[in-house]
Amino acid sequence: MNRGLKNRTPISNAVDTKLYEQLKQLSKDTMIPMSKLLDRGIELIIKEYKKPSSK
Repeated sequence: MNRGLKNRTPISNAVDTKLYEQLKQLSKDTMIPMSKLLDRGIELIIKEYKKPSSK
């Protein structure tokens, strides 16, 4: 089930087609695997939502 992965968890999800194409192109341009770019995006969104409210 984990496909031999020790430090990663496989997930399945649907994303906006335009965003997917942009991510795929960014991966190609930077030579950074899409999984690493997704890791970074998840880290950033978690940090954003953990910020205390400024109200």
